[in-house]
This record gives sequence, structure tokens and C-alpha cells, in this order.
Amino acid sequence: MESWPELVERAQGCVACRLAQGRHRVVFGAGNPKALLMLVGEAPGHDEDLAGEPFVGRAGELLTRILAAVALSRDDVFITNTVMCRPPNNRPPEPDEQQSCRPFLEAKLAAIEPKMVVTLGAVATKALLEDPHAAITRLRGSRHLRQGRYYYPTFHPAALLRDPEKKRPVWEDFKRIRRDYDRLQAGLELEPDA
Repeated sequence: MESWPELVERAQGCVACRLAQGRHRVVFGAGNPKALLMLVGEAPGHDEDLAGEPFVGRAGELLTRILAAVALSRDDVFITNTVMCRPPNNRPPEPDEQQSCRPFLEAKLAAIEPKMVVTLGAVATKALLEDPHAAITRLRGSRHLRQGRYYYPTFHPAALLRDPEKKRPVWEDFKRIRRDYDRLQAGLELEPDA
């Protein structure tokens, strides 16, 4: 198994799909490489492409505030996306682009071994629950146990910027995530929702 620096280096040179042609920087992910909690979004946007770091724009600022509200920082968690390069005009990543990046996402999951994964939005939820018909409006607020890991679908922070009515459900989701985080950190197991 390759080391974390080797994985990062390999990702930086990736040209497996057409998204590599238009990127400024690969957005591998950021945070604690031994985190209990990983957050996975859709794809880098304009600001992330320039910075080479996930969630640094307005949605990222909101995500940082959400984490702080449950006494977590970006250094406590690991944040990444389903793809590492910005799709043109911030469109959702195509299925073949996600498939090209999937080995990197799986390698990050294997290396970090998070016990909890928050899927931010429909794209990440469909990808990580491996269900192309997964509806974020139906699944948010639930917990899914898959291969020894708990998945928590919730709305993407960008959706909250467009629709403030979604803030309350996301707050409820993160309060539950924090409760589960504390239980898992204490070595206690959780009962799966689904």
C-alpha cells in the first residue's frame, strides 16, 4: 500500500479524465489524515481550483462555521470531493469523471479509515452510497452503515446559501453527527439506521 505522501503525489499528476485539461490545481483534500470524520462534497469550484484546497469559497466558509457550531475544526476532520478537478463552469461532475477519480477517493478512505463520512449533497450521496437514484431530500437526516463505516447524507453548504430554509435540517444533522462522533471517539458502537 502506498504511503500518504505517495498518494498525494500520484493525485497531483493525475490526467485520468478530461477535467485535468482545464484545472489550475488538483484539489486532493485537506485536514487530518487520521480523522474520525470525513466530509465529501461534489467537486472543486473556482476558488478551490485556484487555491488547491477544498471548500474555501462562500460554501466553504459556511461549512467551517457549521463545524465550529458543533465544536469541530477543519483540522479535526478530513474534507474532500468526489472529483479532484473543477468541472467547467462549476457543472456537476459527469459519471465517467467520478469513476476516473473513484480510486483516489477509495484510497483516501482506506488510508484515513474514518468511522464517519458526511456526504454533502446529492452527487456525493449517490457516489458514496452507490445508488444513482438516491434523493438527498429523502435521505438527509439518516445514517447508513456500510462496510463498517457510518454515512450521513445532508445538504451541501451551497444549497444552504441558495435556500436558507435548509439551514435548520442541516443543523439537526450536525448535532446528531456530533453526538455520534462523541460516542465513537469514546469507543462505543452505534446502531445503524439503514
